[in-house]
Amino acid sequence: MSETTKKGKRLDGILDAIERLGNKLPDPITLFLVLSIVAVVCSAIFSGLGIAVVNPADNQVVEPVNLLSLYGIQYLWSNVITNFSTFAPLGMVLVAVIGSSVAEKSGFLIALMHQFLGGAKGWVVTMVVVFVGINLNIAGDAGFIILPPLAAVLYMSIGRSPLLGLYVAFASVSCGFCANVALGLSDALAYSYTEVAAQMIDPNYSESIAINWYFLIVSCLILTVVGTILVEKVLVHRFPITKAQLQAYDFDTESTGLTPVQKKGLKVAGIAELIFFIIMLLLSLPVFGDKAILADETGSITNSGAPFTQGIVFTVTLALMIPGVAYGFAIGRYKNDKDLWADISQGFAEMGNYVFMCFFISIFTNFFSVSRIGTIIAIAGADGLAAIGFTGVPLMVGLMIVSCIVDLFIGSASAKWAILAPVYVPMMMLLGYDPAVTQVVYRIGDSICNPLSPLFTYMPVIISYAQRYKKDAGIGTIIANMLPFSVTFAIVWIIQVIVWVGLDLPLGPGGGIYL
Repeated sequence: MSETTKKGKRLDGILDAIERLGNKLPDPITLFLVLSIVAVVCSAIFSGLGIAVVNPADNQVVEPVNLLSLYGIQYLWSNVITNFSTFAPLGMVLVAVIGSSVAEKSGFLIALMHQFLGGAKGWVVTMVVVFVGINLNIAGDAGFIILPPLAAVLYMSIGRSPLLGLYVAFASVSCGFCANVALGLSDALAYSYTEVAAQMIDPNYSESIAINWYFLIVSCLILTVVGTILVEKVLVHRFPITKAQLQAYDFDTESTGLTPVQKKGLKVAGIAELIFFIIMLLLSLPVFGDKAILADETGSITNSGAPFTQGIVFTVTLALMIPGVAYGFAIGRYKNDKDLWADISQGFAEMGNYVFMCFFISIFTNFFSVSRIGTIIAIAGADGLAAIGFTGVPLMVGLMIVSCIVDLFIGSASAKWAILAPVYVPMMMLLGYDPAVTQVVYRIGDSICNPLSPLFTYMPVIISYAQRYKKDAGIGTIIANMLPFSVTFAIVWIIQVIVWVGLDLPLGPGGGIYL
């Protein structure tokens, strides 16, 4: 047995052990119910001990809210339904299901894959999925919802396991969340807090959201290559599959090319998508006035408050649904509206367990937020690292680690940076470091641990997707298959930071290493 084979078997053994251990945890629904109780009890303990911290963002004292007090019990009792009905990820997922269900079940996606990637080698498909996944942060959180099920279909179209496609897509979107070749909403949100924090030291500090752009472009390219190698050389053998298994997923393994009817369907779908694109262009450009219809009051369509940005999931859903509907009617799958609604209803039925799970997730996230426990832990962790006295690369790695730890308690990237930026940006500036390097190090730490946290908002989504193909898939299954990506991406990024700092390379326009 070669040394490479031995190492592969050892890695498989470790990942299998992690999967078994993780799957011994309670069902995710039970886990979130237990965590909700823990949050309530901890809020009472923290309050009883008089624990409090000062939020560096506004210098206000943050005290825990006792959820076992009269106010707390009344709040919990009266907000259970509201928590569920206003739980943001639930609405986004269910809207996305409309488009993805039509695109998949109409046969449009499979035909499209055959048209553009038919006969492509596995590594080419993997590289496409990794690259697209890393860059989907320009669409906000839509990538977590849309890409994994599409990648599952794509992998089946080349005779591979849909589970591998799911995991590659989810890992790429979540672990590579801060990297991109095009600036997006995540860059704008991060910089907004960085600038305010930097002005605590330099009142005149003002750059742009592009201060990390060069670094992130290189990151995107390197991670795409490294991620592809990881999948093709290390992980692909963990997901063997036969034609019989693919057929069990109602996937046609005998199709070798597109029929004339399918080709006609793709042409009709292409025309429908082009019309949709033109309409979106007209809505997004100042064609009918001084500002675009989907722009905010400043004329921007990319600001967080702009209708275009707020409706990005709906836009992606339409971009999938419209060609899917056109294709379905063109090939005769849909004879009438009832056939179309049946496919969408089936898509919703497949997400029933996730909807039920969201009831308990919404309770936990709200209880944890209202109790302020997450904020207290985040501020205490930031203060602790600041007190250690690290400098240089060790300090940057320490910031990454703290970001990872905080990631376990606070899901929102902007909320974490709102807390950490006023601590780390001024501290690093006093040590001679540009705010740009502090921001990029935080964003790395925030990304690499996303798919490892059982409390990550989209962990239940990927579990639900995985259970379509593996009924016993659980938290352990996801973590075991995400761990290689998180570790690999972390190593690559740490090396890249060391190179950038050592060579004093610019991180982006107006963003450097040193002041």
